[in-house]
Amino acid sequence: MGGDHGPSVVVPAALSVLAGQADLTLILVGDQEVIARELTAYGAKASDSLQIHHASQRVEMHEPPSQALRGKKDSSMRVAIDLVKSGRAQACVSAGNTGALMATARYVLKTLPGIDRPAIISALPTMTGHTHMLDLGANVDSTAEHLFQFAVMGSVLTSAVDNIDRPKVGLLNIGEEEIKGNQVVKDAASLLAASDLHYVGFVEGDDIYKGAVDVVVCDGFVGNVALKTSEGVAKMIGHYMKQEFSRSLFCKFAGLFAKPVLTGFRAKIDPRRYNGASLVGLQGIVIKSHGGADTFAFANAIKEAVLEVKKDVPQRISAQLESFLLERRAS
Repeated sequence: MGGDHGPSVVVPAALSVLAGQADLTLILVGDQEVIARELTAYGAKASDSLQIHHASQRVEMHEPPSQALRGKKDSSMRVAIDLVKSGRAQACVSAGNTGALMATARYVLKTLPGIDRPAIISALPTMTGHTHMLDLGANVDSTAEHLFQFAVMGSVLTSAVDNIDRPKVGLLNIGEEEIKGNQVVKDAASLLAASDLHYVGFVEGDDIYKGAVDVVVCDGFVGNVALKTSEGVAKMIGHYMKQEFSRSLFCKFAGLFAKPVLTGFRAKIDPRRYNGASLVGLQGIVIKSHGGADTFAFANAIKEAVLEVKKDVPQRISAQLESFLLERRAS
């Protein structure tokens, strides 16, 4: 029921994903009457593979997380996460209020043993494919130990979903030299260098999109600023390109010839392809879709959830972290 569009996007996205995955069951959580009406509009109805689970409340997009957590126990968000907790569902996908989703998921599902705080991780396009970056906003203040935990979670998730044996991990900093950065980043670098992770050192902001590493680690404040800045730059480029191609008749004519190139470029950097950020570090899989996601984007968030279920991401993170903790105790 959340996001900018609610069932008008979630329902067709669910139908499109189900059409390509016969072994999948989706549970649409929310106002039963509204969901059923939306299904009817697409010539569909509830079935064994597409179930409706009624929830009488919804969390508004700007509602304080504490209010949603305490006062809306029958919200679509809370009920969906409860279904994961009970084992009826293996993952939750939501386009709703990010703060409320994180707070509710952490309260209901709890963090994995050895994880202090969950983090938000998502894939970003690069010159060589894509990279995974975390934290993207869940933790604005992080210790060196938190950054180390983020690196473990990011490495395990990337290894699982991208089939990379030892993902290259970089720590986001203001320079590549060892003397650069604050003490938290320096201490985190020491922890990473002493671990079995494939840590390659510091990376700068412009390295994110070069594809130099498979995982970029930072605290949530830095990560969210970097992400929003990137989105703003992309919009600005699109604005100026559109403006230039409509500046004169000649430019419009040139635009016709450039259209195949521009279409290919847009497809490669299309953020809808990378929609679906994971709230990693929880005892369950929760995927956050962008609030403004369209059908194509939300379908990709569902596919991300399916992939993480099939790859047993939480279990892998837990096992990897336990191994690191045992090594530390032994040394």
